[in-house]
Amino acid sequence: MLNNRFSLLVLGVAFITLSSCSKNDPAPVTVQSQTITNLPADPPSGGYDPMNGQPIGVTKKYTFFSFKTGAIVLNADSATANWDIGFNGTTILVNSGTSGPGTAGAQVVTGIFDELANAPTTGYLTDNKTTVPATYAIPKGSGNGWYNYNGATNVISPIAGRIIVVKTSEGKYAKMEILSYYKDSPVSPASTDVDRYYTFRYVYQSGTGTSFK
Repeated sequence: MLNNRFSLLVLGVAFITLSSCSKNDPAPVTVQSQTITNLPADPPSGGYDPMNGQPIGVTKKYTFFSFKTGAIVLNADSATANWDIGFNGTTILVNSGTSGPGTAGAQVVTGIFDELANAPTTGYLTDNKTTVPATYAIPKGSGNGWYNYNGATNVISPIAGRIIVVKTSEGKYAKMEILSYYKDSPVSPASTDVDRYYTFRYVYQSGTGTSFK
C-alpha cells in the first residue's frame, strides 16, 4: 500500500510539473518578417518638368523607417536614434555619420534573399556627405547599389540579388530587398507610372546574434 501511495505521489508531482511547463508562455519570436508596400519617398505632387525632367512639388524631406517597429517614424524624430533608414527618391540614408545621430551601419551584399541566413559581422558603412563626392553606406547611382536606371525608358529597376543589410543603433540586424520603386508595384513599370513609392521586404532579428532564421 505504501509503495502504491508513493507511486501516486510521484505521478502527481510529474503531472503538475508537466502542466506547469505547458502553461508557460512560448519563447519570444526574435525574427520578424514583413513586406512594406507603397512607402512614399518624397513623390512629386506636380509630376516632372518636361523641359529638364526634374520633379515638381517635392519637399526634399526623407521618410524615416524603423525595423524594430516596422513602421514609418515621424519626421519630428529625425534627430533621434528612433529610425534606421530614410528614403528620398532613390537615395537611402542610414542613421549614422552625417545622416543622423545613431550608430547604424549598412552594406549591400549579393546573393539570394531567402538564402542569406546570417548577417555579416563586419563591413558596415556609414554616410559621409562631407566628402566630394558624398559617400553613402547604400551607394547611389545606377548599378552602384540597389537599382539600375534605363535612360531610354526613364525607369528605375531594382537589381536582382542585391540585399541591403543593416546593423541598427541597438546592435540588431535586418536584411531587406527592394521589390519596386513604383506605386502599387507594376510588373513592368513604365515612365508613366507613379514613382518614388517603395515596396520592400525585410527580416529583422530582434534578439541577440546574427541569424535571420
